[in-house]
Amino acid sequence: MTYHVTLIPGDGTGPELVEATRRVLEATGISFQWEIQEAGEEVMAKEGTPLPDRVLDSIKRNGVALKGPITTPIGSGFRSVNVALRHALDLYANVRPARSLPGARTRYEDIDLVIMRENSEDLYAGIEHYVIPGVAAESIKIITRPATERISRFAFDYARKNGRRKVTAVHKANIMKFTDGLFLEVASEVAKDYPDIAFEDRIVDNMCMQLVQKPEIYDVLLCPNLYGDIISDLASGLVGGLGVAPGANIGEGLAVFEPVHGSAPKYAGMNKVNPTATILSGALMLRYLGETQAAQRVEDAVRAVIAEGDQVTYDLKPAADDPTAVGTSQMADAIIAVLRK
Repeated sequence: MTYHVTLIPGDGTGPELVEATRRVLEATGISFQWEIQEAGEEVMAKEGTPLPDRVLDSIKRNGVALKGPITTPIGSGFRSVNVALRHALDLYANVRPARSLPGARTRYEDIDLVIMRENSEDLYAGIEHYVIPGVAAESIKIITRPATERISRFAFDYARKNGRRKVTAVHKANIMKFTDGLFLEVASEVAKDYPDIAFEDRIVDNMCMQLVQKPEIYDVLLCPNLYGDIISDLASGLVGGLGVAPGANIGEGLAVFEPVHGSAPKYAGMNKVNPTATILSGALMLRYLGETQAAQRVEDAVRAVIAEGDQVTYDLKPAADDPTAVGTSQMADAIIAVLRK
């Protein structure tokens, strides 16, 4: 069987990371037909939009996409392509695993978390305006019962399917009693339909402290959009940083897989950045496609290369200036070599 996949190289270091991932995925023996679609800063300059309709049409046609990081201007410029893509395709579930990788630089061991982030509303709905130009601005936080129930059921179904033991709802309902209060209320109601999965809740600031102190007692974290974005980065820091953090955006019959980190434009074309997050996002894509054995082989190969510590990028070395560090392409070569053994 050949899988038709939309391939979005992205900005900055994205094309290098996506190319490394493409080679790794093809080394599994799975057949892919890649439909390359450009999006991002350069496309904005050429086509007047960073996310042309042709990109969305391609994803709708193929049902699945692998995407490199895309630059989002800070404070001005065009809206985040990532957010726009999720909204346009109703990719309501953002899934970000954070699992320890022996050999990665971190103070923690045996971390195994999955952050489930509602992807369509909250402050990321983008409803904001100036009340007094240059003096006061307002952003509207939206939490709805349907969206909360949808992500809650997704989280509990994921937990049940993958043998996870507990779901923790993250909120600030002590202060935002209507919005976060509704999120907590609906999540608690949904939990009653899953008696085999433990359920609890944590206030978001306490959750951050708990993850630093005792992350081993947590499993699946169910979060509104903003908190999920922040907590998933925190969880990535527990396992080695954004360079090893994969992500998935899933809707009804559509899915886009991408690394959590940004485009790192200052390293573009230097064959320097860590491809792990993008490659592991590719493994998530394989699992979504039902190719679980191939996905496990990719994950095992990545873990083996990082644990061995020889053919890895600078950020995975004991010291960032280690002269034995290899480039993006060479690390992909090492992973492919393990796959082919």
